[in-house]
Amino acid sequence: MATKADEAPPSCKVVLAGTIAKTILEEVCDGLAKLPKPPLLVGFLANADPAARMYVDWTAKTCEENGFVFELREVGREELEDHIITANQDKAVDGIIVYYPIFGNRRDQYLQQITDVSKDVEGLSHTYLFNMYQNVRFLDEQKLQKSILPCTPLAIIKILEHLHIYNPILPYGNRLFGRTLTVINRSEVVGRPLAALLANDGACVYSVDISGIQQFTRGEGIHKRCHEVVEKPGLKLDDVAPISDVVISGVPGGKFKVPTKLLRDGAVCINFSSEKNFGPEVKGKASIYVPAIGKVTIVVLLRNLLRIVQNRASSQLPSTTV
Repeated sequence: MATKADEAPPSCKVVLAGTIAKTILEEVCDGLAKLPKPPLLVGFLANADPAARMYVDWTAKTCEENGFVFELREVGREELEDHIITANQDKAVDGIIVYYPIFGNRRDQYLQQITDVSKDVEGLSHTYLFNMYQNVRFLDEQKLQKSILPCTPLAIIKILEHLHIYNPILPYGNRLFGRTLTVINRSEVVGRPLAALLANDGACVYSVDISGIQQFTRGEGIHKRCHEVVEKPGLKLDDVAPISDVVISGVPGGKFKVPTKLLRDGAVCINFSSEKNFGPEVKGKASIYVPAIGKVTIVVLLRNLLRIVQNRASSQLPSTTV
């Protein structure tokens, strides 16, 4: 009869976001200690979305625990534009975050663009989005000021680095070369930016959405400077998930589940939906499973705030204040 000592160890390691967040916080706190004063982050809440309120609470708690100053301003959505402009012009305000959705249409995109680029901790300004998609990593020719990336896609990048999916032997910018990843969700907020970032780092990425599958790469041998997108008509999740080293899913709602049978043995699985896109049986197939990313996203927000303050100190960014 086999004894407990003879049993094989669990094949899947469940990695919690809080564990990963601690390592990023160390870097953030080291940078904060070098600043003359704690940065002030102003958050604007103009909706009744419970998820937004929870994000506010997490932001406030993480700021308070780590020496940052957070000020929540609850305003009506029709007054929000004026309040953002006022914060743009207030020298005491170091960073601005708006808890979307506000209108749920193109007006939200307009609000994203009136936030001063030098205070945009979410990386949603046109300058930052252009740099992200074009694989431009710095704001200046001297390469002293790093461009700001959207918080949730960057949080997933940081998780992949923590899990050693990135290969440190390869040159910076190519460290996902040889990796195949599937991202289920192609929203403009998370899914598409994430696929672009992963491909810009050298990966072959299959972007899966209800409208079909697209492949993001930097071309054969990653010879291109930034990613290209190729439509893959006829391909399904059943085709791409089994060949993927990593499967990342963020489908909203509780109905969708990634079929565990499609995962290859030893795949890394990351869930960024508020619902669980992977069933409990994923632990019998995956080598690593990250069930949520929220705590990493909040720490990345503080990292972006710190970077904005550091960028401003090294060389004043051109103001886009309205």
